[in-house]
Amino acid sequence: MAHRSRFALPAPLRLAALLLALAFLATGCGRNSKEDADEGLAVTELYDKAHGQMVRGNWSEAEKTFKRLVAQYPYGAYTEQALMETAYAQFKAGKHEDAVATIDRFIRTYPTHRNIAYFYYLRGLSNSNRDAVFLQRVWSLDPSRRDLASPQQAYDDFSRVVQRYPNSRYAADARERMAELRDLFARHEMDIALYYMRRGAWLSAISRAQYILETYPQSAFQNDAIAVLAAAYTEQGNETLAADARRVLQLNDPEHPLLHGSWPDYPWAIRKLNPFAGEVSPTGQRNATRD
Repeated sequence: MAHRSRFALPAPLRLAALLLALAFLATGCGRNSKEDADEGLAVTELYDKAHGQMVRGNWSEAEKTFKRLVAQYPYGAYTEQALMETAYAQFKAGKHEDAVATIDRFIRTYPTHRNIAYFYYLRGLSNSNRDAVFLQRVWSLDPSRRDLASPQQAYDDFSRVVQRYPNSRYAADARERMAELRDLFARHEMDIALYYMRRGAWLSAISRAQYILETYPQSAFQNDAIAVLAAAYTEQGNETLAADARRVLQLNDPEHPLLHGSWPDYPWAIRKLNPFAGEVSPTGQRNATRD
């Protein structure tokens, strides 16, 4: 009888170990074959595959294929186009941070590219959307109450398109988006002014209102800023300046509720206890009726 090793596994355990090893190898091979499916493909094949994925709206897969193209063929005309398409696919997929990073890389690499205006425009779109967080989308939180760093970057991007490339196909839309962002910034300042008013900080409210009128002229909130001046000067007992503000408001917006004694109309305080209720300010309520 052959000598049996004292360390030999029983037959059932040996079978289980063998099956486990085969399963591991099969999983590993399947994963590698899937990951390497595009390895070695010609640049034209990779580009056509990614482009087809874009046409079908498969943005994530298109991004992966374009990245593979850039990794395998880091130089050439297809590489430039692949970077452009990667940024657009990331933008469409909602990956705005990634899109901005890809665009920044392109601008550093090809600062004089013929489509550079498009990249500043696309970066503006991405920066406009990169703070659209889950809470804002689901609970309709007021965007003017977010951190405005990214919208300010978007404004700078659109401004660069308008100033440097005024004849580009993106300039007109960039100009409109700048106007929308100015309204966003003005509303942010108006909410701060109303915060000061609610707490009786009349000098601070006046300062904010004057800032709005000087920094964001012709914004959708300029008449509200004048109303702040009228109300704050009245509370301070400065009837001369209050009357001037009311006269200007009467000329610009004769239907403004301050002139009829019903502004600002602050939202019900208990609303703040409901986390599912969208944030509402007097400016939000008034401009919602305008829209």
